[in-house]
Amino acid sequence: MAKRSKRRKKHEEHTDESWLIPYADILTLLLALFIVLFASSTVDVQKMQQLSTVFSSIFDSGEGVFEQPSPVEPQKPESAEKDSDSAYLEDQEALSQIKGNVDEFIAVNELEKQFATKLTDEGLLVTIRDSILFDPGKANVKDEYQNIAKELSKLLVFDPPRHVIITGYTDDVPMNNAEFASNWELSVMRAVNFLKLVVDENVKLDPAFFSAKGYGENEPVASNKTDEGRSKNRRVEVLIQPLVKKEDTNTNEKETSAKSE
Repeated sequence: MAKRSKRRKKHEEHTDESWLIPYADILTLLLALFIVLFASSTVDVQKMQQLSTVFSSIFDSGEGVFEQPSPVEPQKPESAEKDSDSAYLEDQEALSQIKGNVDEFIAVNELEKQFATKLTDEGLLVTIRDSILFDPGKANVKDEYQNIAKELSKLLVFDPPRHVIITGYTDDVPMNNAEFASNWELSVMRAVNFLKLVVDENVKLDPAFFSAKGYGENEPVASNKTDEGRSKNRRVEVLIQPLVKKEDTNTNEKETSAKSE
């Protein structure tokens, strides 16, 4: 009887330690929650390495908890930025060479008073006074100047092709004849007719890269109160767009081809 009593006493003194398992799970979950919250905030690199060392020693896994790639979005490599800048500068140099070719064409044909070229942020702008191309109130290019338009088309052949926008403008004198009801219609048709003359006569030009539009008397470059100012406002502009914009990629790859209107 004494032996049974002693065994029963030992059994009663045994403590149930099964609660340690869920307790350890709770600690693990709390630790994981802390890691997630910490990773979601702005992390100091030095502190991150210190915490990584602490957690590594706790788990004795040999690999830091934070030794995974950072969720921060990777920055653009400096070399890529240099390549982009280099491409932009090369394209600007190419536009300058095109400008030189157009300027030479203007000089050879003695068209300095009717033609002007200018490099802008949007590309190379060639301005043509409408007096050399059209009769007043008309949209068809004069016969004597059609050859000039055809010769100019040769300067618009590029490799790779560039987008070219031809835009018509008028002065503010109201237009209302049998053919055109407004300056807007007149400016559009002048741009379209000039575009057709340039593109149709040169099989090397892809019409998909050409477009036409008109602004009428809007966006004047001079005052419409004088004859000289109105003469400057009556114009056709040929915009040769860049292949690469500043801090951008190739525009021909990003934009859809413009269609002739």
